[in-house]
Amino acid sequence: MSAQRKSNVHRGVIAPALTLILILIGSPAGRAEDAPADVLRVCADPNNLPFSNRDGAGFENKLAELIAKKLAMSVNYTWWAQRRGFIRNTLRAKECDVVMGVPAHYDPVETTKPYYRSSYVLVTRADRGLKISSLEDPALRTLKIGVHLIGNDGTNTPPAHALSEMGLAANVQGFMIYGDYREPNPPARLIEAVEKGDIDVAAAWGPLAGYAARQSSVPLTVNLIEDGEHFAPLRFQFDIAMGVRKGDHALRDKLNAVIGDSQPEMDALLREYGVPLLNISTAASSQK
Repeated sequence: MSAQRKSNVHRGVIAPALTLILILIGSPAGRAEDAPADVLRVCADPNNLPFSNRDGAGFENKLAELIAKKLAMSVNYTWWAQRRGFIRNTLRAKECDVVMGVPAHYDPVETTKPYYRSSYVLVTRADRGLKISSLEDPALRTLKIGVHLIGNDGTNTPPAHALSEMGLAANVQGFMIYGDYREPNPPARLIEAVEKGDIDVAAAWGPLAGYAARQSSVPLTVNLIEDGEHFAPLRFQFDIAMGVRKGDHALRDKLNAVIGDSQPEMDALLREYGVPLLNISTAASSQK
């Protein structure tokens, strides 16, 4: 494995929701001095279902409302596209205080305990009967495979790296994660390509794929990628937490308390959106 790929293993992990992983940021501590104590100030993308949008229709919007209700607070949003500069212009700038979805132990922010774990998946049209759950399935060598691309600097998703490593680059069609922001929910173009038959299979982040499958007029099959460990140090499953500014232990602890008390409600909400849920890793669940 090249040194460049090693350096990018954890940077391009969950692109549909978390392109902020690519951002180089600093993290000053503390809450903005003029922030009302009874307002939960959330940093969010206004055009990124199923995670969040300006209408409050994403599961991260619903989770923010749940958290705020438990804390006797109201929700106020700072809207910013999750591209380069997201954290710098929102959390770091003290325009808001919490990001609803970041990988557990994501170093640039202070993370809560994780509230769900999910996986990359393979998506096909049900009428094709492909039933693929392995990146090493021989059938992939004859199929057109869609993946999300993040940039031209090697920071692409784990499936994109793994398929290239297997010599399947010629079978792969890339869909830019940022897409055309004038259209609704740009990352959804990848799943829509499966629906239309433009590609045979999509390797996508589970929450995006699970939601799209529920919304699709064309029945889709969503299978967890079962052999991700064969491509270590690439990872295909991630614990997801909430993020606050480093040093904001008070807010982190409040959020942890609500997560601990509300996990069944949060799980039910995530399942309503079709999020594939796995058991949170023992090491992650015991943090903080």
